[in-house]
Amino acid sequence: MTEFDSELMEFGRSGIAAIVGRTNVGKSTLVNHLLGEKVSIVSDTVQTTRNVIRAILTEERGQLVFLDTPGVHKAEGELGKNLNKAARSAVQGTDVILLVLDASTRPELEDDGWFRRITREEVPCIIALNKSDRKPDRSAEYKQLWEEICQEKESIVQPVWASVSALHGDGMAELLGILFEHVPAGPPLFPEDILTDYPRKLNIADVIREKLFHRLHAELPHAVAVWVESIDEQEKKWTVEASIYVERHSQKGIVIGEKGRLLKWVREQAEKELYEMYGVRFKLKLWVKVEKDWRKNFWILKKLGYA
Repeated sequence: MTEFDSELMEFGRSGIAAIVGRTNVGKSTLVNHLLGEKVSIVSDTVQTTRNVIRAILTEERGQLVFLDTPGVHKAEGELGKNLNKAARSAVQGTDVILLVLDASTRPELEDDGWFRRITREEVPCIIALNKSDRKPDRSAEYKQLWEEICQEKESIVQPVWASVSALHGDGMAELLGILFEHVPAGPPLFPEDILTDYPRKLNIADVIREKLFHRLHAELPHAVAVWVESIDEQEKKWTVEASIYVERHSQKGIVIGEKGRLLKWVREQAEKELYEMYGVRFKLKLWVKVEKDWRKNFWILKKLGYA
């Protein structure tokens, strides 16, 4: 038995996988399914994921640390540019890159850009054709685009292709096996009982923001941000004070809703989900604040973790 085989038997495999791709291809849904737990908020709105979230899966084969990144999109303003920068830089120093594509739609400019980026990478690359259960199936168009770019760049990179449905679980077990095959042997990077190292304040803020997205839809989600001011962790109940930022006074009324109904719904739904996450009752105190053009304010973006 070689020294490598001995190490593999003792520790299993362990590595960091960057989950990348354009927005709304299902990256957060995929990560949540692989872990069997919700660690990333999910909606059909651009910029739902605004931070790089580390989700940690530990099992008998070893440990995978997933970096769930913001989706690359046509950026508008400082917030969009910062999110794109965070997504593109996330692949640096990782052990494997998992590019997620939406197989039910035609390739877009952002997909072309990721293909070109991957042709320069030295780490293993896996390309997951997500939403493969939907029609029409555009998988062949993505593979043809990849071949054309490889010829143009004279690249010898050979990614592993996988067809999956993150929503329904099709092909996910096989994808997980491929990921473990492509990370090195070694000890876990985190304790086995940790699911994410994402800060608690940011996680709670994300849950609140997700509920806002579900009610506001395309009305003004990009103009909304949530900041948790404080958490009072008592034994039987945690009291959280959080500010919801909007850019205009007219938006404040939309977030609050008629007679406060929308904000009340958001609070109740977020309290319920946080209870399921943490196993303790929550009392949320939410305030809606007008911060003019907060998406252009570097210091506010920095405070929220977007810069």
